[in-house]
Amino acid sequence: MVPRARRPVTSRRGPVVAGLMLTMALAAMDQTIVATAVPALVRDLGSFSLFPWVIAAYMLTQAVCTPIYGRLADVYGRKPMLIAGIVAFLAGSLLAAVSWSMPMLIVARAIQGIGAGAVQSVTQTVAGDLYPIAERGRISAWLSTVWGVSALVGPALGGLLSEYASWRWIFWLNLPVGAAALVVIGVWLREPGVRGSGSSRLDISGTLLLAGAVVTIMLGLQFGAWWLIGCGLILVAAFAWWERRAAEPLIPPWIWRDRMLLGSFLGSAVVGMALIAPTVYLPTFAQGVLGASAVAAGFALAVQSMSWPLAASFAARLYLRFGFRDTALAGIVLLLVSGVMFAMLSPSSSVLYAGLCSFVNGGGLGLISVSMLVAAQSQVGYDRRGVVTGGVIFFRITGGALGTAVFAAVANAALARELGGRAGSVDEAARALNGGADGPQVEMIKTALAGAVHQVFLVMIGVGVLGLLAIFVLPRRRIDPAAAESSP
Repeated sequence: MVPRARRPVTSRRGPVVAGLMLTMALAAMDQTIVATAVPALVRDLGSFSLFPWVIAAYMLTQAVCTPIYGRLADVYGRKPMLIAGIVAFLAGSLLAAVSWSMPMLIVARAIQGIGAGAVQSVTQTVAGDLYPIAERGRISAWLSTVWGVSALVGPALGGLLSEYASWRWIFWLNLPVGAAALVVIGVWLREPGVRGSGSSRLDISGTLLLAGAVVTIMLGLQFGAWWLIGCGLILVAAFAWWERRAAEPLIPPWIWRDRMLLGSFLGSAVVGMALIAPTVYLPTFAQGVLGASAVAAGFALAVQSMSWPLAASFAARLYLRFGFRDTALAGIVLLLVSGVMFAMLSPSSSVLYAGLCSFVNGGGLGLISVSMLVAAQSQVGYDRRGVVTGGVIFFRITGGALGTAVFAAVANAALARELGGRAGSVDEAARALNGGADGPQVEMIKTALAGAVHQVFLVMIGVGVLGLLAIFVLPRRRIDPAAAESSP
């Protein structure tokens, strides 16, 4: 275990937390807000074939930059990195709002992602600085609530703005909100004068290898190109080799020798993957198969954002009494139960049952996410909290990105098999059910769509089993009550 250094951040916690919540809302909303603005964007900018990169560019740069910001936050402090991230995010928003072509919009979204990489990692790091272990479950619950609600509100808000105003307002609205967050954090967040002991040199080679690995594997999964996946795995091996030899590695080797940190990273990747299946495919199932309205389908998913923060708040009591591993184990059990419940969805199911599945899933994810984050932060002191927090968030984002590609491949393959290749994707099948098909086609597509989503939830159960193995990497260790109540 790495010795802890006691260097409390001196701030008025209320205003700072408000600023953290504003920045978290920005990053979460912009991850999903453009999804419903596709028709308006393509109408104005053209190049429909390039549109997936509007979303992918944001996620990729966010994933790659997250560990970089975490490490630099330990060297230069949280406040400068958080401010730099918000400024980059706002610069990307401004460029996106004035974009005149799809390539320019993609570049702008990549810049937004560079800024968003600071938001998740550094905000959670600041929360770890502000609150002792006993209280971190509560602040994590607040941030989780903001993230979940913002991610759900994003598509609806994007659709409203693109239909009744202009899709450009999706990005213009970021500017006043981001400016308010900058003011709050700039005025109220105070840090100690002493910084971390690490060097300020960046591991450029490691960063390029990591970025290449993530991009190549995602592209391979998206297009079903096994040679790209193989190339990505080779880059992963090269990254691991380089990090052992780099003077200032992006992800220090000592992280992998700590079972608590390794288990936390693997568990966070499972959270990212497991979150994708219901988020993407439950509304599609509710509308396309159950015939629910968009509002009812949104409700079925929204209850996940209710149970997640409730479980996150309760997680602190559990890990203080039973330890991090047992708390995460309880979350994995709930995740597996929800996976089985999701797999039992059928055309005769009700929207209320779908919502119950989502509620159980959110509870499991809330327990796992908080226990993994706080477990990692508890292993280090102030001068290393940024790098481990960045690692946890990086694995969660990467898990979500990989989960998106894996579940899409499973769903589309199952759908094509059921329909003999007559439907290219789940999205196309859902659009066909909403007015693009008639007569016997409707029931055939509905049955095929139900089967495809069923396959996704079966794979989600497999992800839960992998999560169970990851949890057992964690040592079974109780928390010292005195340390839990002490200053971070």
